Amino acid sequence: MTLASLSPQAALPSPSTAVWQLGPVPIRAYALCIILGIVLACWVTERRLRQRGVAPGAVLDIAVWAVPTGIIGARIYHVITSPEKYFGAGGDPMKAFAIWEGGLGIWGAVAGGALGAWIAARQLGIPFSVVADALAPGLPLAQAVGRVGNWFNNELFGAQTTLPWGLKIHRMDPDNPGHALRDDAGQPILEPGLYQPTFLYEALWNLGVVALVLVLDRRLKLGRGRAFALYVMGYTVGRFWIELMRTDEANQILGVRLNVWTAALVFLGALIYFVRVRGPREYLIPLGAAATPPPPTTSDLSQVDLSERETPARASAPEGYRVVSEEQYQAWQDSGVVPPEPATGDDDRPVDAEPLDPAAPGDEPSADEQTTDGTPEARDDRADAAGVRPADRDS
Repeated sequence: MTLASLSPQAALPSPSTAVWQLGPVPIRAYALCIILGIVLACWVTERRLRQRGVAPGAVLDIAVWAVPTGIIGARIYHVITSPEKYFGAGGDPMKAFAIWEGGLGIWGAVAGGALGAWIAARQLGIPFSVVADALAPGLPLAQAVGRVGNWFNNELFGAQTTLPWGLKIHRMDPDNPGHALRDDAGQPILEPGLYQPTFLYEALWNLGVVALVLVLDRRLKLGRGRAFALYVMGYTVGRFWIELMRTDEANQILGVRLNVWTAALVFLGALIYFVRVRGPREYLIPLGAAATPPPPTTSDLSQVDLSERETPARASAPEGYRVVSEEQYQAWQDSGVVPPEPATGDDDRPVDAEPLDPAAPGDEPSADEQTTDGTPEARDDRADAAGVRPADRDS
């Protein structure tokens, strides 16, 4: 038996090129994967927001804020946790802005993106918890696609392995980022041995988190940010054990990689939130002009206003949204009638509650309260004529 017989017969390849030139413009695989992930996350979030009553296109208004702040937060976290590469001996501070070469921390991306989404949600009048729950399955889907960019960059791999899915790694050219070093024959140089494809493990794990959130959210109808907390718990569990497999340089605390500690702490925070916070899934009804239900699509052709079709009214954005229950939302969709606002009367009962039984003892109006027409307005007019102010009556 020789050492060659012990080597695996199969292996995963790695691209030797991660950047292509389109004239003077470099096309980077890492950036393409990030963009594709963002597009998929927006598509999933848009569908889920509309299922909860948010007007079409709101995800674009949210993405305008969330995407830039997410990328900035991701880069800030990476630079802060790996300062030696940029500010240490031989480091280049300007490289801190070269995000196309890799280096985006998911923890900073989530924090920065959440800040941007919160700003956008306030502007749109949408509860932030609704946005977070709608984004919950889209975010791990984007992360899974983004990990493919690490494959192109030949980065984020683990220790050497003899597994049949071991990964071949190219020795990349530091003077020509995105390209492998080549030998005298022009062939790309490979690192010796095969390595654990931790980027692939994380991508597959993220797809599992997508399925987990979708299934449990459908069964439990999670609300108030609990679907997002479920995503955070699922992701951090996977990140914990995958991070322990990685061999790339990273700062450590007590001999353990910083991201391992971060994953554990974030998991505990999400778990506490998921357990302590309760409440049904929120649905939204638009306020203002957008709350007017559209004409029924099954109406007879003779009833269609042709002048309205020739000059269609421009769709207006909602002035805001009102949080309702699932039953109220379904009733609004079926009838187009906006449910009344919850309110209380002088006796602290909801205005739309069942009327008091007139035959019940103690509920009949006194002689002083009875009027010719029996209306509250008549009683109020008589009280005003007597010099009694409304505040005195309420007290």
